[in-house]
Amino acid sequence: MVSYLTNTPVGQGDGDLPLFLQVAQRISDDIVDGTLAEGDQVPSINEFAAFWRINPATALKGISQLVTDGVLYKQRGIGTFVADGARAHLLSQRRAEFASRYLAPLVEEAARLGISPSDLAGLILKEES
Repeated sequence: MVSYLTNTPVGQGDGDLPLFLQVAQRISDDIVDGTLAEGDQVPSINEFAAFWRINPATALKGISQLVTDGVLYKQRGIGTFVADGARAHLLSQRRAEFASRYLAPLVEEAARLGISPSDLAGLILKEES
């Protein structure tokens, strides 16, 4: 799948997710990184479907998921827009998932390799610079 805004490949590991979740994830990523700002209109269902060559019902399901989550809102006859507070909501949600999704497996693997917590912290600091 490619970004509908930049036409660049995205989501190397997203192939495991159902297509509608990939659509929702891509839009969420664009909100988090600032490509889509609060109040911006997102492309239509048909634009998503045509660009990604997927069924419009699949695109609708991904967008509907974000509407249900309060990230997007619909204005009848006008389109779908990024909700106020969407970026903060997504950042909060992702920060909450960060430890279990990334940190726990990292610490587990470090322990298997005999890397102490202080050595692991040192590796992280080294990687940061």
